Amino acid sequence: MQISTVGIVGAGTMGQGIATTCAAAGLDVLLAERSPEIAAGCLEAIGEDLDRDIAKWRRTESEKKAILARIRLVAGLPALEAAHLVIEAVPEDLELKCALFRELDGICPPEDILATNTSTLSVTEIATHTKRPDRVIGLHFLHPAPRVPLVEVVRGLKTSNETFAASREFVRVLDKTAVEVFEYPGYVTTRVMLPFLNEAMHVVMEGVASAEAVDTAMKLGYGLPVGPLALADRMGLDEVMRWMQYLFDELGDLKYRPCPLLRKMIRAGHLGVKSGRGFFEYEPE
Repeated sequence: MQISTVGIVGAGTMGQGIATTCAAAGLDVLLAERSPEIAAGCLEAIGEDLDRDIAKWRRTESEKKAILARIRLVAGLPALEAAHLVIEAVPEDLELKCALFRELDGICPPEDILATNTSTLSVTEIATHTKRPDRVIGLHFLHPAPRVPLVEVVRGLKTSNETFAASREFVRVLDKTAVEVFEYPGYVTTRVMLPFLNEAMHVVMEGVASAEAVDTAMKLGYGLPVGPLALADRMGLDEVMRWMQYLFDELGDLKYRPCPLLRKMIRAGHLGVKSGRGFFEYEPE
């Protein structure tokens, strides 16, 4: 299956990153967003991110123009009928995603692949809300999508070998590495990372070390580019909490029970980079 046009639902941070990644690989992108406020600033935000890449010598002005020329904002889902592959990048809410897949199933041709960018939810359950469960797959891009060289390709129970092969080839075209994952709560990256973040939070809560000391120890001790608490801030502490709670509810394993300090910080509105304060403080720029 030749994929030349990609539809993306959701023009938030992940949707923008996936759109940039696809356009940079020479694919045409149809970006759908129901929120006029988010849609209005979408291309501007993508342009600003590309400007930061140019400032760091990652891209050129001509590459920026080519990328933006391949991304087209569309007003509604019906326009995605022209895509060969549709990736949803909406908030991590199972009911929202299931409703979206029901709608996409009625719009997109039956041979199209419908992919979810969920980091924890069940691809199999989402697929049951379509008449093509064999054409539904998980494509879990990590943030920031243009720079992280990995995509988890997650098979649902009924995902066909043909769909998996086409999705893996799509990831190769994006110049990323595809890791085959058989569905299980949290997949690989989220399942392994969350206990690491949670334990770092417990160390701070118990007064063993400050947030700065924990991140310094882990970066210098293990050669990590970013410490666990700064990483949690970047992800958004509310998102980290949502993922932990989902895995705790699904698996009942205490290692996924959210740290009480995390709950307290979220109640105080300290959500990380996006709110200006989490385990660390951040300037608006």
